Amino acid sequence: MTGDWRSDRIGAALKGDNPTVLRRLEAGFAVIGDVQFLPGYSVLLVDEPHVQRLSDLPKSKRLSFLSDMDHLGEAVERVCRQMDPAFRRVNLEILGNTDPCLHAHVWPRFEWEPPDVVGRPVWLYPQESWGAEQFKLGPQHDVLRDAIGNELDQLRSMP
Repeated sequence: MTGDWRSDRIGAALKGDNPTVLRRLEAGFAVIGDVQFLPGYSVLLVDEPHVQRLSDLPKSKRLSFLSDMDHLGEAVERVCRQMDPAFRRVNLEILGNTDPCLHAHVWPRFEWEPPDVVGRPVWLYPQESWGAEQFKLGPQHDVLRDAIGNELDQLRSMP
């Protein structure tokens, strides 16, 4: 996956040009992460490129964004639990320290993670994990992508 969509992920999603989009949700886009050293890593992107903080949204849209984050987190949890018996939990984070647009990270965590990071923030993983060719998003993640998308569909259809 290459191209300009990475420089404006939200704009590309709005135009239908962001290849990482799993589903359009109520207040944003569920996307699969560019790196998959923790399989299932996903991100919720707000659907308004100028929004930088949760507090920039009107209360109703803020609640919709948080509900979308909950749905994406649950979808990732269900899929990871089914695919890997070593699944432990999902960590949800809204940070915005590097990328200014509002987004939420959904990190699955596993028992097989290295002992020096398993109980610590994902951001402490070694730099090589973030850029290693073996962890880059690609066709090998299609089953995972489809499974998370299908779980999102099921969750949205529930009352």
